[in-house]
Amino acid sequence: MKNIRWFKIPLFLSLFLVFSISLYAEEMLTPLEVRIKGAAVASGDLLLTGLTWEECVKIARKNHPDLVSAEEKLNQAKANKAITTSNLLPQINSILSEKTSKSATKDRTDTYSYEVTGKQLLFDGLKTPYDIAQAKEEIKSSQFNYEVTSSNVRLRLRTAFVKLLRAQELLSITEEIARRRKQSAELVKLRYEAGREHRGSFLTAEANLAQAEFEVSQAKRNIKLAQRRLNKELGRPKFVPVRVKGVFGIIYSDRKKSDFEDLAERTPFLQDLIAQKEAARFGLKSAKADFFPQIYASTSYGKTASHWPPNQEAWSVGASISLPIFEGAKRWATVSKSRAKLNQTQADERSGRDGVIFTLEETWTELQDAIDKVQMKKKFLKAAEERAKIAQTQYSSGLITFNDWIIIEDNLVSTKKSFLDAQADALIAEANWIQAKGGTLDD
Repeated sequence: MKNIRWFKIPLFLSLFLVFSISLYAEEMLTPLEVRIKGAAVASGDLLLTGLTWEECVKIARKNHPDLVSAEEKLNQAKANKAITTSNLLPQINSILSEKTSKSATKDRTDTYSYEVTGKQLLFDGLKTPYDIAQAKEEIKSSQFNYEVTSSNVRLRLRTAFVKLLRAQELLSITEEIARRRKQSAELVKLRYEAGREHRGSFLTAEANLAQAEFEVSQAKRNIKLAQRRLNKELGRPKFVPVRVKGVFGIIYSDRKKSDFEDLAERTPFLQDLIAQKEAARFGLKSAKADFFPQIYASTSYGKTASHWPPNQEAWSVGASISLPIFEGAKRWATVSKSRAKLNQTQADERSGRDGVIFTLEETWTELQDAIDKVQMKKKFLKAAEERAKIAQTQYSSGLITFNDWIIIEDNLVSTKKSFLDAQADALIAEANWIQAKGGTLDD
C-alpha cells in the first residue's frame, strides 16, 4: 500500500506539470500558431478556422516585403536629407601627430603636435539650400511611393482573398452538384432498369456524375493554389494552409459618379510624380548654383614641441574662395542633365495624370457593371432553382423527357457557377476601384 501511495503522488504531480506546461506553451504561441493548433484537419491538411479580411490586412501590413522595401526607401531619403543638411553646419576636425626626423647634419628629432581645425560654409550660390529642398521633395516622393506600394499590395491581397473565398464556395457548390448528379443518376438508373428510359440517358447521367466528381477534385486543387497565392500576399516565408471567411457583399458601391479630375489630384501615385518633378526642379537650380564660388571661413588652434605634451601654441583665422576654372565642361553637362531630368518628370506627371483619370473612370464603370450583373445573375439563379425543382418532380412523374430535364439541370449548374463568378468579379472590381483612388491597407 505504501508503494501504491508513493506511486500516485508523483503521477498526480506529473500530470499537473504536463497540464501547466501545456497551458504555458499555449500562451507563448503566436496568434498564427494558436489558430493552427486549434484548427481542424481536412483532407490531410491542417486548415485554419478562417481569417477575416481585417486579419489578413494586419498580417500583410507587418510582413509584406514590398512594404518593408518601401519603408526602407523612405528611411534612405530621410538620411540623405540629414547628410545634405550637415553641409550647412561647421566642419570640425582634430589632428594628433608624432613625427621623427633625422639628417646627416642633425641628430634624431622628435616632434609632437595636436591641432583642431574648423571650417564654415559662408556662400555657395545657394547650392546647399537647393540640395536640401530637393532632399525634402525626395522624402515626399518616398512617402507617396510607400502609399502607392501599400495600395498595390492591398489590391493583390484583396484579389487573393476573394479568389480563395470563391474557391471555398465553389467547392461547396461542386459538392452539392455532385450530390444532385448522383441522385439524378440513381433515378435514371431505376427508370432504365424498369425499361422506362433508354441506355443513352443512363450513360449521359453517369457521365454527368463523373464530370461533377472531377469538378469537386478540381475545386480542391484550386483551393490549394488560392491558398498559395494568399500566403504570398500575406508576406509569409512558408506555406501555411489557410481558410478565409467573409461575404460576397460590396461595401464601397459608389453608385454616384465622381469628379475624376479632382479625385486624380489626391491619388498618391500622382502626388509622387509631382514630388519627383519638384525635386528635379530644385536639382536644376542646384546645378546652376555650382557656377558660383564657394566661400569658407576657417580657423585652427594647436600646439607643437619636441616633447610631450607640446606647449608651443599656434593658431590661425582666415577665409578661402574656391572656384574651378576648367573641368572639361562638367558643370555645363550637369546642368543639361538636370534640365533633361526636369523635362522628363514634367512629361511623366502629365502622362500620369491622364492615365489616372482614365483608370478612375474605367474602374468605376466596371464596378457599376459588376454590381448590376450580380443583381441580374441573382434573378437568373432564382428562376433556375425553381425550374429545376419543378422539372425534377415532372421527370419523376414521367411528365417530361430526360432530354428536357437534363437541359434544365445543366442550366442550374451553370447558373450557380455564373452567379458565384459574378459575385467574385464584383468584389475584385471594387478592389480595383479602391486601388485606382489610392486606397491603402489602412482603408
